[in-house]
Amino acid sequence: MKKQRFIIITILLLLLFISLSFFGYFENAYKDLEALVLKWGSRGDHVFVVQDKLKRWGFYNGNIDGIYGTNTMNSVIKFQQKHGLTADGIVGDQTAKALGMTLPAQGGGGGGGDSSRDNEAYTLAQCIHGEARGEPYIGQVAVGGVIMNRVRDPKFPNTIAGVIFQPGAFTAVDDGQMFQPPGETATKAAQDALNGWDPSGGAIYYYNPAKTTNKWIWSRPVIKIIGKHHFAK
Repeated sequence: MKKQRFIIITILLLLLFISLSFFGYFENAYKDLEALVLKWGSRGDHVFVVQDKLKRWGFYNGNIDGIYGTNTMNSVIKFQQKHGLTADGIVGDQTAKALGMTLPAQGGGGGGGDSSRDNEAYTLAQCIHGEARGEPYIGQVAVGGVIMNRVRDPKFPNTIAGVIFQPGAFTAVDDGQMFQPPGETATKAAQDALNGWDPSGGAIYYYNPAKTTNKWIWSRPVIKIIGKHHFAK
């Protein structure tokens, strides 16, 4: 009798342990699927995008540095008040939609990937698409290569988002074309550039001679011509 009771208790404890384990697994998986929220103390590519959009629309007058501080929070509050949103200074789903952004799931969707690298790849793809769509594929990778070369050059910011959102650096950021969905080609080009392919030959500048009005850029030595872009040191 005692032996049977011991077996029953053991089985019940085992079932309880399994249930708790499954509950913990699904709870973590659910958290991973929750949308990212940007708030005071957040850092990274998405904060760069928020700051850039708010600055272009006149809500933010600070540095575009990817750091969600008090100035960014107050600017978000002004934006929220203007658009009839809950003025809490937090960029959640509704505020992100009003900003024309889509925030990813936290934790990379639970897939075990590097969400930071994924964010960088997406931001890079957006810039490539905005700057070089319509160019040959190798030319799109070359634009990504220029961005990566700037990240490694001490004269420029040392992050992808920092390079892209450096004031006046890219026309696609200034005119908003960067914020379109990048598409498959630009996404693949960004991944190739991240993986080290640099068809630009080490360039840190590029321009379209038929469109540029910057006289200084003409003084830079051209090392490659791909499609309509001249790549220079």
